[in-house]
Amino acid sequence: MSKFELKLPQMGESVAEATLTTWLKEVGDVVEMDEAVFEIATDKVDSEVPSEVEGVLLEKRFNVDDIIKVGEVVAVIQLDGDAPVVEEAPVEEEISSNVEEVAPEVVLEKEISQVQESITTVVPDFATSERFYSPLVKNIAKEEGISMDELEAIVGTGKEGRVTKNDIKAYLESRSSNGSAQPMPEKTETKTVPEVKEPKKPVVQTDTPKPAVSGGDELIPLTRMGKLIAKHMVDSISTSAHVQSFVEVDVTNVVNWRNKVKKEFEAREGEKLTFTPIFMEAVAVAIKKYPMINISLEGDNVIKKKNINLGMAAALPDGNLIVPVIKNADQLNLVGMAKMVNDLANRARNNQLKPDEIQDGTYTVTNVGTFGSVFGTPIINQPQVGILALGAIRKLPSVIETDQGEYIGIRSKMFLSHSYDHRVVNGALGGMFVKTVADYLEAWDVNREI
Repeated sequence: MSKFELKLPQMGESVAEATLTTWLKEVGDVVEMDEAVFEIATDKVDSEVPSEVEGVLLEKRFNVDDIIKVGEVVAVIQLDGDAPVVEEAPVEEEISSNVEEVAPEVVLEKEISQVQESITTVVPDFATSERFYSPLVKNIAKEEGISMDELEAIVGTGKEGRVTKNDIKAYLESRSSNGSAQPMPEKTETKTVPEVKEPKKPVVQTDTPKPAVSGGDELIPLTRMGKLIAKHMVDSISTSAHVQSFVEVDVTNVVNWRNKVKKEFEAREGEKLTFTPIFMEAVAVAIKKYPMINISLEGDNVIKKKNINLGMAAALPDGNLIVPVIKNADQLNLVGMAKMVNDLANRARNNQLKPDEIQDGTYTVTNVGTFGSVFGTPIINQPQVGILALGAIRKLPSVIETDQGEYIGIRSKMFLSHSYDHRVVNGALGGMFVKTVADYLEAWDVNREI
């Protein structure tokens, strides 16, 4: 009976693994062609993985929250569409009988080894822990028979106290050199599987008590994306020395030009012309003039980026933000920029972005004016060194200078807020960069062809 192995597909050049978040099918369920079988997640993108064949789900190789590498088999599908038939049992019995005829003691040793393996595998119940362990640490713990209690007690030297490979190896060395000081492995060896698993859950619950609520208060747990965003924001504040520069821009020419051409643009291109691609073009031009904004800092080294990849912060229906990236933005004309902006924004709202499309950004633009904000002080998107906030466009009375003198008129104005990393970007560079963006917008040609 033929079977198909459903593997984790390649999700982008820089994506090597993903976390399994949800099984959409159970063993025995019928699976249609292109029907989603499970969901995976990288840093910010959740994606469904569809089946390439029709059949019945026969086997699930991973559990929820497991980390899966690209190319690993995640599920096995039976191709004939009938009820799943487990063929392995007869085969194993046949093999066992053949082995018994030749060497019965080998079979006994194999069975003992399998029992030991099953006990050792169940001992570290990672699902009961709130602490993060890398796949390598998990494998070492399973192979060495380290219980969950022991693993939780190891002091990690990695980021945020994570247990590294060196930490767990040092623990194993100290355990082997001083058996009396580390009695836990011997105890777990003698326990049955239920005795090892049951007492751990209450321990985890006491470590992470739910906050007390009273009256009509509602307790809302953070989503996975919410946790990631919170962590990234805190990490950025603690990493970069944030400083801001603000510039007020007269965008009357831009507003008038867009109002004049937007209907023609939509009729010809089938796309709406928003202000965003215009601002993105201005930022790309400014980065070409000041390439030291397009850098990252790693240790004591500055990495000057060759490509200008502009991140575009987009709001999601659940209130979170995601930053799809326009690759090589300086090589796009205004039509190409508009199509790219609209495509990424639409797919971001529908959770259809690919993991590779939110990576490798070198500078970010966020439009706080969408929500009515006049200006903001955005947090830098690491490992970048700058981010530009676009304020709301407002009609304001303004002094207008002409050859005939000065007078008061109504102009369309907005604020540009530039946050930059003062470790590597000084005030002069940060200020000149945002002023260049403003100058480009104020000098917009009202007769420009699209």
